[in-house]
Amino acid sequence: MYSVATLMFRQGPRCWTAGGRTIATVVSGNKTSLQVRERLKMDVEKMAAQFPRFRPGLVVLQVGDREDSNLYISMKLKAAAQIGINANHIRLPKTASEAEVLRSIKAVNEDPAVHGLIVQLPLDSIHPIDTEKVTNAVAPGKDVDGLTSINAGKLSRGDLGDCLLPCTPNGCMELIRQTGISVAGKKAVVIGRSKIVGAPMHDLLLWSHATVTTCHSKTPDLAAQVGQADILVVGAGKAEMVKGEWVKKGAVVIDCGINHIPDSSKPSGKRVVGDVHYLSAKERAGFITPVPGGVGPMTVAMLMENTVESAKRFLQTYKPGKWNISYTKMRKEKPVPSNAVTSHSCTPKPITQLAKEVGLLSTEMDLHGHSKAKVQLDVMKRLQENPDGKYVIVTGITPTLLGEGKRTTALGLAQALGAHLDVNAFACLRQPTQGPDFGIQGGAIGSGYSQAIPMEEVNLHLSGDIQAVLAASHLVADTVDSRLHHESTLTDRDLYDRLVPHNKDEWKFSPTQLKRLKKLGIDKTDPMTLNEEEITRLVRLDIDPDASIWERGLDNNNQSQSLVETRLAKMFNIAVASEIMAILALTSGMEDMQQRLARMVVATNRSGESITTEDLGVSRALTVLLRDAIKPNLIQTLEGTPVFVHTNPFADIAHGNPSVLADKIALKLVGPKGFVVTEAGYGADIGVEKFFNIKCRSSGLQPHVVVLVATVCGLKLHGGGPLVLARKPHQKEYKEENWPLLEKGCSHLKRQVQNCQAFGIPVVVAVNTFETDTEAEVDLVRSTAKSAGAFDAVHCSPWAEGGAGAVELGEAVMSAAEKPASLRFLYDDELPIADKIRVVAMEMCGAKDVELLPEAKRKVELFTNRGHGNLPICMAKTPLSLSHDPEKKGVPDSFVLPIQDIGVNVGAGYLYVLVNGALVFPKAPEWPYFHDVDLDSDTS
Repeated sequence: MYSVATLMFRQGPRCWTAGGRTIATVVSGNKTSLQVRERLKMDVEKMAAQFPRFRPGLVVLQVGDREDSNLYISMKLKAAAQIGINANHIRLPKTASEAEVLRSIKAVNEDPAVHGLIVQLPLDSIHPIDTEKVTNAVAPGKDVDGLTSINAGKLSRGDLGDCLLPCTPNGCMELIRQTGISVAGKKAVVIGRSKIVGAPMHDLLLWSHATVTTCHSKTPDLAAQVGQADILVVGAGKAEMVKGEWVKKGAVVIDCGINHIPDSSKPSGKRVVGDVHYLSAKERAGFITPVPGGVGPMTVAMLMENTVESAKRFLQTYKPGKWNISYTKMRKEKPVPSNAVTSHSCTPKPITQLAKEVGLLSTEMDLHGHSKAKVQLDVMKRLQENPDGKYVIVTGITPTLLGEGKRTTALGLAQALGAHLDVNAFACLRQPTQGPDFGIQGGAIGSGYSQAIPMEEVNLHLSGDIQAVLAASHLVADTVDSRLHHESTLTDRDLYDRLVPHNKDEWKFSPTQLKRLKKLGIDKTDPMTLNEEEITRLVRLDIDPDASIWERGLDNNNQSQSLVETRLAKMFNIAVASEIMAILALTSGMEDMQQRLARMVVATNRSGESITTEDLGVSRALTVLLRDAIKPNLIQTLEGTPVFVHTNPFADIAHGNPSVLADKIALKLVGPKGFVVTEAGYGADIGVEKFFNIKCRSSGLQPHVVVLVATVCGLKLHGGGPLVLARKPHQKEYKEENWPLLEKGCSHLKRQVQNCQAFGIPVVVAVNTFETDTEAEVDLVRSTAKSAGAFDAVHCSPWAEGGAGAVELGEAVMSAAEKPASLRFLYDDELPIADKIRVVAMEMCGAKDVELLPEAKRKVELFTNRGHGNLPICMAKTPLSLSHDPEKKGVPDSFVLPIQDIGVNVGAGYLYVLVNGALVFPKAPEWPYFHDVDLDSDTS
């Protein structure tokens, strides 16, 4: 031991001498790592100053619960916290399989908030796990250990700027730099050839221009090789194998070894030493690292440095709140070809790519081929803290039979916002049913160059949601039928044994039966304890077959089906008119859906009391049938912007909007500066009214802008023009400028602008223009809209030009979204049913009053007594007029709206009001489109 008095510093920073003997300068890893951490802390603070919501993210993934691993992990987490890195520890149990580990790694790889991933080795699992496979599963850009084959390969060929360096070798290089010795031109010897230390250390020294020799257990005359080294790095894993006399005088010695040897003087009976005999080596070396306190702290510091470096690379392309998305360039033709041709005019992105671009993880996707996928509802939990984007609802004036182009405009707007205005933009649309596809309209997923693709798959089955609704509808009808049959043929005891069967040695009630018992006031849970009277009450629903409520579902138009009469189903109806579809559209999640399905009233008993699906014991089975249908479907537009297509509640007898879940997920994905464009069925008097009073009540969401679509053609119709018919050429009134018709028809536009304004949201009018429209006509429509109170009115041509034709509309919507808005409903929940109907009729339709016909009056009293009076109402009337008469165009006045009947969808949560003459089942066309449908065997 040398006293301080005998030590003197020689040769600048090179070494100490004592009594004429050289003593190496100790290169402290603790001190150097502290310097590195302080530098990294400053880097993180600079990131936070530039991007206030951003922090580098690190995940440590551990399998098992090894004590030594826990110690190392705690050191890493502590270091990360000191620097300002957001670090998380994921611990999988010892029972975790290789597949589970790989799934966890994949999830972290895809998380944009994580920039570094450490897989803590060894993997302490009871199952065999391929460590190499697991290591290489880490994304190279997040491989802060620097152990993947890709990073190792880049290092070996000298691409140091394009990889993450292994931490221990990189820490060694930092310690060498601390000595002030230049590596270039020096002779370096590395002992050990492991993938973690030796091999990458060789490469780092080599690309720093040293002459490098790698030695190992088979190297002859190891002492001679060591004696030539100006720089010696030892990572052999053998305690004190390098002797001091081997070391070249003045050499830099970096000891990576961590070994335990017996030492009776220590409480543990052992002490830690390196691979170099420290006491003898420090008398010959110029610089030497201690063990512990040398390379070890630097390994942790370099892990942090790699994490910060990875975050810096991420920030090079990072735009706060913006997707890193590629858009598809369209090749547009003039004249615009058919929808089938335009839908194939560009090559769509793989749906996996689109999902990644908008922030979805692969674990959140159920792929249905290459072009469509379902999105798991778990994404809502992951994004629940994310602020919502701007919410835009697209509606229209009362349409012609050809429509006003609401969906085309909605898609064009989404394309304009995304592909042309560089804003995160999502479209949410209803799913077309085969009814219109094989019936009177054909495809229903946009048109021209504002389409969602794949067109054919969307217009047919997509992912089977409508088929699931049909299956659920049939299950209810079949269950009612079966229950009626069994109750008419079996005794109470036989029926009890059928409904509550013995299962081996177990006899118990199902969960739905326990709920029914509770509903009946029977506080028993053991089937053995029920008396005869209680058994009868449980098993006898006493369904009235002449008062059937539930309708069987179908999807294609077939007029004869509405004439079919069975004992139970007096009428068929299309699937989208089923309450099940309405529930699917309004639900907030799986549990909520199950509760709504359980509340559905599907029959009445002979006493006039309601019978629900839970009474039938079928509600849970319905939930299972709809477990996939509840997930929104992801597709894309022609320009590569994302689209959710989900649910299609019939706009007559339901609210006619896409699902709440699709809107909510999209709003989280686009972020606070993004936009979600959704649609409302029919004109504003029906679609917007139901959107606000039913859907927004259920979802709790508030839109920022209403887009009201109008056409010169449609307004001329409302001014007294001739009918516009499918498959018929337009008459001259629509091909030529006709000022009187348009000027008169603009009164209808004023009325619909006022209808939209009634809810307190800014209105932008989109004049969907066509080549026959004159500039003067479009200007008249725009000026009329503004004079009626619209925030703005712009022309757009999404059919002919895609997103480029809706840029002005997009800019107007973005400006309107900045204006203050406060949603107000037309009526309070507590308002009596008749008064709610009157408010909607007078405020939206312009009716003088309403007339409740006898059946409607009876239903008002019935539903009020049953506690349904506080539900919102869904007006089912013709979409072709503000009034109940489809022949009355423009702004009918002084009419009384006749209310024929009222029904209740308890599960969906609204009353539907049938106006005299309302269509709740589409008529079959004279020439259904299925005559024109064929399969191209060469391309399909």
